[in-house]
Amino acid sequence: MQHRKQFIRRDIERDGWRVTVEGPVPPEELDRMTLHPSLDAFRRPKDQHEALVEIAGLPEGRIIAAIEGDVVVGYVTFHYPDEMERWSEGGMDDLIELGAIEVADDYRGLGLGKALIVTAFEECQLDDAIVFTTEYYWHWDLETSGLNVWEYRAMMEKLMKSVGMEWFATDDPEICAHPANCLMVRIGKDVPLSSVEQFDRVRFRQRFMY
Repeated sequence: MQHRKQFIRRDIERDGWRVTVEGPVPPEELDRMTLHPSLDAFRRPKDQHEALVEIAGLPEGRIIAAIEGDVVVGYVTFHYPDEMERWSEGGMDDLIELGAIEVADDYRGLGLGKALIVTAFEECQLDDAIVFTTEYYWHWDLETSGLNVWEYRAMMEKLMKSVGMEWFATDDPEICAHPANCLMVRIGKDVPLSSVEQFDRVRFRQRFMY
């Protein structure tokens, strides 16, 4: 199953900055760019750049990027769940993970996070998919943001809700490891009931939790 990819581009102008948000960005185009040095939440910028190029080339991979000149200053990734994670156990071709979202320190407060994920869902893209994201507090930049764990959680929930993602319960041990962790999900309007039921089985391994 191939989900439609529609290239979208918009310019964000605010506080003297002009940044282009566009995507899905092809891997060859991403490869010509550089990653802002403060995009290091998940790995070193050089390694993360390589990972983004790889994701962009995957069958269901898509990268939406915020770009200034030829520098990526923010991004959001979409891809099939890692085969080592429980979310791949259902073998679903309409279950897609919003894997990471990151904005360079100097560019925060410009609304780029929201622009990135809104762009990903424009033109009814992913309406035939269940899109989920797992939020873990240990990935959050509490130090730079100055927010505590609950304030950061509220910020992430608000961001995800801007595209219709909602909090969903699960018995996943990593998510249950801390009350601030959460599973956010958007079920596209064209997703069949059979896929929703299959996703429910993936969310809960312990049947008595139903």
